[in-house]
Amino acid sequence: MVLFHILDVAPKDSFMEYKELETWNTKQAIDRLHYRTRRELEFRDKDGDGAISFNEYLPQFTNEDIERNETSHGEAGWWMSQFRNADADRSGTLNLYEFRDFMHPEDSRNEQIQKWLLREKISLESLQQMDVNKDHRLNRLEFSNGAYNIYKTYLEYESLGTNIPTPFEAFANLDYDGDGFLRVEELKPILQYLCPGELSYAKVYTTYLIREADDNQDGKLTLDEILNHESIFYSTVYDNVQVSLSHSSSILKKICLKDHDVTTLKRLRLPQLANYRQVICL
Repeated sequence: MVLFHILDVAPKDSFMEYKELETWNTKQAIDRLHYRTRRELEFRDKDGDGAISFNEYLPQFTNEDIERNETSHGEAGWWMSQFRNADADRSGTLNLYEFRDFMHPEDSRNEQIQKWLLREKISLESLQQMDVNKDHRLNRLEFSNGAYNIYKTYLEYESLGTNIPTPFEAFANLDYDGDGFLRVEELKPILQYLCPGELSYAKVYTTYLIREADDNQDGKLTLDEILNHESIFYSTVYDNVQVSLSHSSSILKKICLKDHDVTTLKRLRLPQLANYRQVICL
């Protein structure tokens, strides 16, 4: 019950509105990213300087490997390219925030990281399946049969099926140069749907909770509604690590999913959610 009053702030009206819950879930997602990144940094930071060098993170690659600059997936040059993308200040090492971008590119705002993600995650994985004629771009038919279906599934879940653009409308909105084809860069506006990260999960969490507990369908939750659905609101500690009260933001809040939600979430390309069984602490 304490958390309800913490979240009820904008406005403070005895209701938990979508934006209030989304803000909380997003903050928890960011805290999770920081927690995982800091833990990995502390493990990899052999010289204790608070930053990660390429050799500290990938000691298996020799100087000769790096000099060969082989850019095939998983090779030294491939990793080095992404490492340099994440190294925003060009210091040669990654600080906590740069290392977070490196480890969690789906949630990065670094433009170079996003371009890499589009090229690697979409171009090399999804587009190869969607790009029937293998010309490294999507025509209207390829878009309609592939990327659009993923995008549409998300929109239907978020909006309950209202105001969904047609394949033609969505294609036209993305086709900046109007040449009748979509290249990977033009898919950037729907990157969060094609390659969802923790922040995308947070938005889905919020939609899920509101729908499950909103008995009167007014789009917001009262304390009574939350208590009436207490089975989907309970607490856990991140990775079973004891976190002190002074670092309570590190506590992981997740969504408890009922069995009948698993199929929907898998269609949303969020398999991680189908395994989550823990949620917000009341």
